[in-house]
Amino acid sequence: SADLLAGGGGPQTDTMTECFDCDNCKESLYGRKYIQMDNGPYCIPCYDAHFANTCDECKELIGHDCRELYYEDRHYHEHCFRCFRCDRSLADEPFTCQGEELLCNDCYCSEFSSKCVACEKTVMPGSRKLEYNGQTWHEHCFICSSCQQPIGSRSFIPDKQDYYCVPCYESKFAPRCTRCKKTLTKGGVTYRDEPWHKECFVCTGCKTPLAGQQFTSQDDNPYCIKCFGNLYAKKCSACTKPITGFGGGKYVSFEDRHWHHNCFNCARCNTSLVGKGFIPDNDEILCRDCSSDL
Repeated sequence: SADLLAGGGGPQTDTMTECFDCDNCKESLYGRKYIQMDNGPYCIPCYDAHFANTCDECKELIGHDCRELYYEDRHYHEHCFRCFRCDRSLADEPFTCQGEELLCNDCYCSEFSSKCVACEKTVMPGSRKLEYNGQTWHEHCFICSSCQQPIGSRSFIPDKQDYYCVPCYESKFAPRCTRCKKTLTKGGVTYRDEPWHKECFVCTGCKTPLAGQQFTSQDDNPYCIKCFGNLYAKKCSACTKPITGFGGGKYVSFEDRHWHHNCFNCARCNTSLVGKGFIPDNDEILCRDCSSDL
């Protein structure tokens, strides 16, 4: 610690009369300014020579009568602590250190800060901002193109040069389910070029969900295989079950009757008649051998 004092001008004690010299050069301090250090008084020249810091900018000593500024282990004269670009004094100004250069906020923003694409003003360092796709906005300038409210940290959806909050995008652009008319936000199925929620795409007969299942249609209405077979499919003349044709199933037709391939057998010997000649006998069909025995 140091205290700047002026010597002389008043009565001195016997001790001071005997010795009141500079601790370094030993010259008398009576009638002279001096600085009191912990280990003793120093005249001004000795103090500056031994204790003054060197200015990082001009490399000269910072005398006891100069205002000294200190920043990151470096010392400056007040008049040397200036913006590297515009030479403005930074003594009482906010500033930024860019590498080894000290820059006032105006110079830093001009060279290193982005401009908001909405208002075209500088996005100041430390201010809240949003960056997307190489562009920058002030947080309050990044607004939904529909409701005009700031999107902030919420999710958004880009559409060409516009940006939408999720509710506005869904209301404006998202497809709506053909059945319930509500927005499809994800997933869904397409039937006859129309969108459906998976839970809304059900069998017209039993209301079973059809997503991922085999189904068919009748009069543009979707049906599961079971309902379609019960309601509309031909019935096998042998087993009376529906002939749906799904799963690789094949059938044989004769006049107004129909059979599954594995049901088209001789009524007497049970031999398959698929691809073979047969003889109808009232409601039965017979192979040639069995018909010749009649």
